[in-house]
Amino acid sequence: MRKSFIKIFNKHALLAFVALVLLSSCGNRTGFSQEGGDTLHLKYSSLLSIVRYEGYTEVNIRNPWKEGRILQTYLLVPQNTQQPEHLPHGTIIRTPIQRAAIFTTVHCSLVTMLGHGEDIVGVADLKYIKVPFIQEQVKKGRITDCGSGLSPVVEKIIDVKPDVILLSPFENSGGYGKLEEIDIPLVECAEYMENSPLARAEWMKFYGMLLGEEQKTDSLFDVVDKNYHLLMAEAQKAGAGRSVLVDKMVGSVWYVPGGNSTIGQMLQDAGGQYPWADDDHSGSISLPFEAVLEKAGSAEVWLYRYSSDHAQDYRELLSEHHGYKQLQAFADRNVYGCNVEQSLFYEETPFRPDWLLSDFIQILHPDIPNKVPLRYYQKLNE
Repeated sequence: MRKSFIKIFNKHALLAFVALVLLSSCGNRTGFSQEGGDTLHLKYSSLLSIVRYEGYTEVNIRNPWKEGRILQTYLLVPQNTQQPEHLPHGTIIRTPIQRAAIFTTVHCSLVTMLGHGEDIVGVADLKYIKVPFIQEQVKKGRITDCGSGLSPVVEKIIDVKPDVILLSPFENSGGYGKLEEIDIPLVECAEYMENSPLARAEWMKFYGMLLGEEQKTDSLFDVVDKNYHLLMAEAQKAGAGRSVLVDKMVGSVWYVPGGNSTIGQMLQDAGGQYPWADDDHSGSISLPFEAVLEKAGSAEVWLYRYSSDHAQDYRELLSEHHGYKQLQAFADRNVYGCNVEQSLFYEETPFRPDWLLSDFIQILHPDIPNKVPLRYYQKLNE
């Protein structure tokens, strides 16, 4: 009898112990309690989660390519404070950062916009960074050109002693090679994988935390959010806008934005009639010219991006592909080009989608009065 009782007791004790371990680890990758955190409310982002704890802030980036997985965890610990004991697993970053190496033009632009251009000490892929301040500082030797983003000169990065390196992650990239061996935090800027323009722009709050400009980025995002919705309301009030075709042939393929892509959603927010609005791709769709002609050849307006040292005209555009003359917008001379070499399209629009939406609305609703000048797209000249 006593042996049976002991056996039952031991069995129950074992089950209780297992249950306790499971409860303590469920939803907590670090293996200890982090109760008492204050979760920051994010209106749109699906990839970011930010929780403040006493002495540090935990930032989790969800993996956009592997559902249910975490891409990175950052632990933001204020400068000039003692590092808390028993921190969860993650990359520790002392904030505000004072020296940054940045591999992308869009983040160079944002950091400069926030008044922290002097904190940039190194860049990669300089030829793609069109921020005037960055180019000037590199020429003066105050910012170091660290070479290609895919294969940077690690010795130069070590020499400039950055607090962090900002770069963009890619699916199946295979990691960052020697950059992972030099003990400098890598901030993976994955906002381009967000599912809406405002979700992408909301990441400025995270970058504001890194720079010690949280209040400034909170206020700026409020302005962007408000402007975007005011513009949407204006477009809705104007009724259905013109039908629209986007971008152009690249080699033998035409990449059109999917219906759930940032551009696809913005065209719909602008009231445009977009032929691929019902498509569920969040990226681009590759199509032959004939497929585009069949589905969107009668579109009233054509918007495309190009890279040139001069403004294109209709003759030059037609020389790229003779089939363009079959497009209704080309025949009607309703084509608008965005020269990414002579505008800050890639630098500004990820964090100021309201500026791009304004362009779209003006083009798609030509009868709306009191228009402001177009910022990125310009009507082609003969």
